[in-house]
Amino acid sequence: MSIPVIQQAKIQAQVLVPLVKALQADLGEERANKLVRTALRGLYRRFGEEFWRTKNETNLGKAIASAFTTYARDDALNYDVIEQSQDAFAFNVTRCRYAEFYKELGEPELGFLVVCAADFDTAEGFGPDIELKRTQTIMQGAGHCDFRYRRTGGAGTS
Repeated sequence: MSIPVIQQAKIQAQVLVPLVKALQADLGEERANKLVRTALRGLYRRFGEEFWRTKNETNLGKAIASAFTTYARDDALNYDVIEQSQDAFAFNVTRCRYAEFYKELGEPELGFLVVCAADFDTAEGFGPDIELKRTQTIMQGAGHCDFRYRRTGGAGTS
């Protein structure tokens, strides 16, 4: 059985948090954060590409719902689905154990950098006709995260 994503994030944080803090101290926060995002962007994009390829699903709502079941495993996320259709999946995360973990570490800004920012990279891997909009996150202090996935090119049927 695979390791739940929340546990993977906690394991990764043991290396990433001290590494990012050292980079920030040496290079400055802005430059270090840009370097970290650049390094992680390709990794998460490939995750999205691999997921989309193995899922082989034309129904966007079903595909994204499946992905978030993986991220929510082991009670990592509570979320309410707003819309689920052939060309859309919209939901609000109402409780996030990833954010709770990074807040316990006293590093919510690093949690946003290495966890939340990856959502957009992963979505890019789903293909050029899939768009993610999100205006707020729990990690940054909001009451919920608002995820809105939508197919932009109308290529939903095959």
